[in-house]
Amino acid sequence: MNGPHLSKGARQPPPPRGGKLRLYSNRFCPYAQRVHLVLDAKKIPYDVVNINLSSKPDWIYDKSPYGKIPALELDTGDVLYESLIIADYLDERYHQHLLHAKDPLQKAKDKLLIEQFNRIINTMYRVMMNIGRISLDDDETISNGLNTFERELAERGGPFFAGNKPGMLDYMIWPWCERADILKLFGNQHLLKRDKYKKLMEWRNRMSDDPTVKRSLLDSDFHVKYLQSHRAGMPDYDLILNSK
Repeated sequence: MNGPHLSKGARQPPPPRGGKLRLYSNRFCPYAQRVHLVLDAKKIPYDVVNINLSSKPDWIYDKSPYGKIPALELDTGDVLYESLIIADYLDERYHQHLLHAKDPLQKAKDKLLIEQFNRIINTMYRVMMNIGRISLDDDETISNGLNTFERELAERGGPFFAGNKPGMLDYMIWPWCERADILKLFGNQHLLKRDKYKKLMEWRNRMSDDPTVKRSLLDSDFHVKYLQSHRAGMPDYDLILNSK
């Protein structure tokens, strides 16, 4: 998973052996991390080809329209892209450790919450990728969004949104919760106060101990250093390799 990110001019890797799936990924892409989480939770064999998003190899456009990451190459040769579509496909095709709720209504409600979380994602991304303190509107969007998920977790009564173990909703929102500490760089420690979001903070601690999450989990220092390199106009996708 931590292999080098292939850039323009790099040779296309040979097909994976043994009928494995192949994930075209990027170590610092939260959308790609979503797919890693589903593959790892379901223990599906796969290999990884990391892509430099600033200088993509030409052949990635033959795999995925617009060179989009993540992209999952199937054993049939077909390629899927868009993280939520890939996640749903994998859960429907591979029945071990089902991540979506079996009840159609609960499944639909979980999908609505994932869509609702997009507002938080979009705001977090704008804040992290632009220099300057978070605006009051952004502050309100993140705070209101977190309030919704705090209430939802309390109403469900379990340690995770899916109950006693993480499910699809838990994994689909996790990558941005893993990166949430970056907001503290902008003087917004109050957004993550434990007494304000007690249930979410407890959930976050449990998620970080989940064996599936641990396989792709990065320390906040790595996320901060990557963000700094991105803001400087030279994203260091191989930061983890270069630090060894």
